[in-house]
Amino acid sequence: MQKALCQATLPFHPEREIEVRFDGGRITSDAGWLLLYALDRSQGLSAGFSSCIVDQRDGRYVSHELGEMVRQRLFQILAGYEDCNDADELRADPMLMSVCERLPESDPELASQPTLSRLENRVSRKDLMRIGHWMLESWARRLRKRRPKRVVLDLDSTDDPTNGQQQLSFYHGFYRSRILHPLLIFDGETGELAAAVLRPGNKGAAFGAIGALKRVIAAVRRSLGAQVVIEIRADAGFASPDLYKFCEGEKLLYEIGLVRNPRLAKAAEPVLERARREYESSGRKQRLFDEFAYQAESWPAARRVVAKAEVSALGINRRFVVTNRRDLDAQGLYERYACRGQAENFIKAFKNDLAMDRLSCHRFSANQFRLLLHGLAYNVFVRLRDYLWGTPCLNLTVETLRRRLIKIGARVRESTRRIWVHCSSAYPDRQLFLKILGRLHPA
Repeated sequence: MQKALCQATLPFHPEREIEVRFDGGRITSDAGWLLLYALDRSQGLSAGFSSCIVDQRDGRYVSHELGEMVRQRLFQILAGYEDCNDADELRADPMLMSVCERLPESDPELASQPTLSRLENRVSRKDLMRIGHWMLESWARRLRKRRPKRVVLDLDSTDDPTNGQQQLSFYHGFYRSRILHPLLIFDGETGELAAAVLRPGNKGAAFGAIGALKRVIAAVRRSLGAQVVIEIRADAGFASPDLYKFCEGEKLLYEIGLVRNPRLAKAAEPVLERARREYESSGRKQRLFDEFAYQAESWPAARRVVAKAEVSALGINRRFVVTNRRDLDAQGLYERYACRGQAENFIKAFKNDLAMDRLSCHRFSANQFRLLLHGLAYNVFVRLRDYLWGTPCLNLTVETLRRRLIKIGARVRESTRRIWVHCSSAYPDRQLFLKILGRLHPA
């Protein structure tokens, strides 16, 4: 593709002028795609995802196979290029062509933005159901390998602010903006995304949660047996009698936050008063716990509620959790519930590092497809951590992993028998990169 020569001159070097030109040839800035390609191939991620989509195009006029387009879009997201528009420049990137299994010099370029946009808008509801089922079963197969004694499911929702005329975008009073409202279910132990459901913007946090949980729980029990212990954690947005009843009927443990009301505040007044007295006498922050039986008008019976009363220089902080667990005391139960705060970090990585909220298509189904595709990208990074043990990268954020392991300059060329990737000699983590690559693809 013919492109104008871009150049600039910098005259301030003490010895020579610096001339900048974009004419270096077949050079990529993302040679670390190789790591993700090895992971994708070994676990069949993009291939499994794309196998759920029925390609209804006339094969006589197809230049870009469906699986190739899904992989191209996925790898762009993994490297931080979340917009379809980025494909117009990246389609000729020699490393992206290589991981999409094209020859970097002699094969035609990858799909353009209009082609990828047509893919997103062509996906049907049945395709989306198959993709959701495949993602769930893919996670459940990993459970079968781990054989955990307990499966923890963290439910949460988040906002996706909309701009323009997106289908089912509505004003949401809590977020004070027009949004779409995704429901997310994470594996509380590993952080892997088990299910992602896009909902209209005017639905509450708990809308559709029971239906999504039914599918997830069925997959867990198929993998680990009916006797596996399943624990549900969620914040006060999911405080719903229907959800409690469902969990109790399915013999699930649950810890769900409760919104404070006058009756709960009155029941927690004794422990709050104790915390006040101890704070006034010691001058140090006090954090005390209590529990009591509580029955709302819509509940058929009383349930156990744990209260936290915290008093400090910042003021009073009261929190309530409803649960059916009896194996922990009030403090242990609340601290177990508080661990669900890690789901906020999962969502932060999903939104900020992998642009989950870039749901800017007009059609609702196209945005659901994007949500699932970005969910797959998130899970690729979660699974990459399986190969980072014993390295300084194990606990790094997605964005830091991307900068250290993906953003690598390299010259790519093809010969008769090989594709050569000549990485920068100044790359500081080359030994680490080779170690991880060796784990992903043992010789």
